This record gives sequence, structure tokens and C-alpha cells, in this order.
Amino acid sequence: MAPRNDRHDDRDDGFVDKLVHINRVAKVVKGGRRFGFAALVVVGDLKGRVGFGHGKAREVPEAIRKATEAAKRDLIFVPLRDARTLHHDTEGRHGAGKVILRAAEAGTGIIAGGPMRAVFEAVGMHDVVAKSLGSSNPYNMVRATFDALKQAVHPKDVAARRGLKYSTLQARRRDLAGVSVSAED
Repeated sequence: MAPRNDRHDDRDDGFVDKLVHINRVAKVVKGGRRFGFAALVVVGDLKGRVGFGHGKAREVPEAIRKATEAAKRDLIFVPLRDARTLHHDTEGRHGAGKVILRAAEAGTGIIAGGPMRAVFEAVGMHDVVAKSLGSSNPYNMVRATFDALKQAVHPKDVAARRGLKYSTLQARRRDLAGVSVSAED
């Protein structure tokens, strides 16, 4: 098989990769143990596209490379409000891991634990509050975070599904927030 180094460089394709977890695994054979490594990597373009991958190899750099390629093959798009936060609160779960994601005001920052923080940084989110419940396994936390992000929808999609205009939906949102001026003034 030809080397893949000439195809692309990680920095040229616009993606950033975050190493979330490295695990040393052992295979017991007749002569003893053979050690290998498993890597969990999150890849994103800082503009709403993000993916995660898992790779295993005998050496750490090879495991990271495999995980990065797997992450780039399976990207999702996350709609961001003002290119900084979610449009609405959402929950996700995988196995015993459950995460709650909340949209946050500008300047809040990323308030989240380890594996979730890597996902938010890769997607390009600047303001979000997240809480993980149940399992603290990094694989389950990342998968639960992706489950929550897949449920995030853009208000334009909600308006289209309801048969409304986007501006009507935004006006209702402002009315509920108490931003609009009443007609009696």
C-alpha cells in the first residue's frame, strides 16, 4: 500500500484535531503480552463541522493518524447561533453517559469537562454550558455529546417544518424573551 503522507497535511485541509484519550491495550499471546494503543480523536473545522474517530495500532502516532482519518470520514454539521453557541438547549445519551448542553450568553466561555470541551473547541463554539451525568468514560461522553449535537436544529428548519416564516418565528422568540416593545407604549 502506498504511503498516505503525500495526500494531505492535517493543517492544509482546514481541520483541527484534538486528542481526547489514549489507552494502552494488551493482547495476551503465547509468549506474553503484546501492547498496543487505542486513540480517540475529535476533528473539526471551527465553523460547525465536527467528527470523532477511534484508531488502534502498535504505536501511538499511527493510532492517532488512524483515528484522525476515521473522524474526517464521519463529520456532522452543528448549526451555531452567531457562530458562537447553540440555538437551543439539548440532551444526549450513549450507554450510561448522559450530557446536557445549554446555550449561553456571549462571554460565558466553554464550561464543560474534558472530552466535551474538546468537541466544543473543535466545532468552533465559544459559549456553552454542559453537564455530564452518569458515565465518565471518554468514549461514552463524546458519543453522548455528538448525540446531543445531532439533535440541534436551526430555527429556519423549525420554521419550515411548522410552515411559518423565519421572521415570524424570530419575532415570537423576542416576544417570549421580553425584548420587544408592547403596542400600548
